[in-house]
Amino acid sequence: MENKRVVILGAGESGVGAAKLAKKQGFDVFVSDFGAIAPAYKTSLTDLQIPFEENQHTTDLILNAVEVIKSPGIPDKAFIIQAINELNIPVISEIEFAKRYTNAKTICITGSNGKSTTTMLTYYILKNAGINVGLAGNIGQSFAAQVAEKEYDWYVLEISSFMLDNMYDFKADIAVLLNITPDHLDRYDYKLENYALSKMRIAQNQTANDAFIYCADDAETLKMLERLKVAAKKYPFSIHKKVEMGAYIENQTIYINTNLNQEFTMSINDLALQGKHNIYNSMASGIVAKVLELRNESIRESMGNFKNIEHRLEFVAKISDVTYINDSKATNINSTWYALESVNTDIVLIMGGVDKGNDYTMLKDLVKSKVKAIICLGKDNKRIHEAFEEDVEVIVNTFSAAEAVQVAYHLAKKGSTVLLSPACASFDLFKNYEDRGNQFKAAVKEL
Repeated sequence: MENKRVVILGAGESGVGAAKLAKKQGFDVFVSDFGAIAPAYKTSLTDLQIPFEENQHTTDLILNAVEVIKSPGIPDKAFIIQAINELNIPVISEIEFAKRYTNAKTICITGSNGKSTTTMLTYYILKNAGINVGLAGNIGQSFAAQVAEKEYDWYVLEISSFMLDNMYDFKADIAVLLNITPDHLDRYDYKLENYALSKMRIAQNQTANDAFIYCADDAETLKMLERLKVAAKKYPFSIHKKVEMGAYIENQTIYINTNLNQEFTMSINDLALQGKHNIYNSMASGIVAKVLELRNESIRESMGNFKNIEHRLEFVAKISDVTYINDSKATNINSTWYALESVNTDIVLIMGGVDKGNDYTMLKDLVKSKVKAIICLGKDNKRIHEAFEEDVEVIVNTFSAAEAVQVAYHLAKKGSTVLLSPACASFDLFKNYEDRGNQFKAAVKEL
């Protein structure tokens, strides 16, 4: 495809990675970002002699492309995407583009919650077992950049619904769907069904030789499996019922069978990741490992000593007998539900931010039974007040992480937990959820 013009929209990690790979493959590449481009990415593009623009989209420079690779963050409603669609120029994701240029096999993990943890754990298990494996997608260095620069046999990819929406010929060798709960509904016409269909694209193009791993306890996933045919071999996991092929729990022990070799067993008390949601994540990763016929001892060792990712139920400090936990990565209701479920003390909950059409009713029971005070952290907290004013005595508004932590310090009683688990995006007061988590941790360390 010598000198054919490819335009990349968005110059973050995925966009710059795609630009690197496109340049290497001999395309005429142009990068356009409607916002400002971070200095490090500008330097990368300049060093590669790839032309780019920022703070604008110049249609004349974009609409002459044979293909457009778009950042997952750009919605289909954006004017530039509509203009591209009118001309029938194909729009694909960076993942779709990168897969064309590698023979590596892929393990693709999606779901509303637990993606990052499961992706990191799966990568850790494979790496420890001596597999030549890369980690990419929504996490770490971009897939395209790694395809351009490295040689791996396998990739573990964290895949969001936004990425899946622009993946067409891509096929996962092993697909993992953890759960489907309401998230990002603003991008899916506020219909859960549309979002669920997007998640199911993880199984598209799979054949009988591939594996599809899913949660048999997740109602929306089961609904979708009744509607859509999945050709791959199915491996369900459940904590409520026994399954023949896949993973289940009996007497506090995980059992995994994939028909390939001896059964895998491990006590849930020996898992590095504790809490119900993490048992699901560990089961999913364990099935992947067994499908790949890794040794039981190796899997057990990895699942027993894995360290969880930053900003996900991350212990920060214990001060005056009060525990501080950073769960800034909880940007939706379900993640916050998991966090509340996994804490066994009274809670001072710090939540709020950019509300993505949240329905707070599913949190009500847990808030009533565990939460003694809510500290709102965001510019507009009206909906949180409306949702919980009858369940919690104290609801306070704050406008910075430092202020939220100071208020929490005064409200928390001995033996309780201060939990930052926002259930909302962070863009009103912070750069991203990492920035929010880091500011929270810094404020706790100042106490």
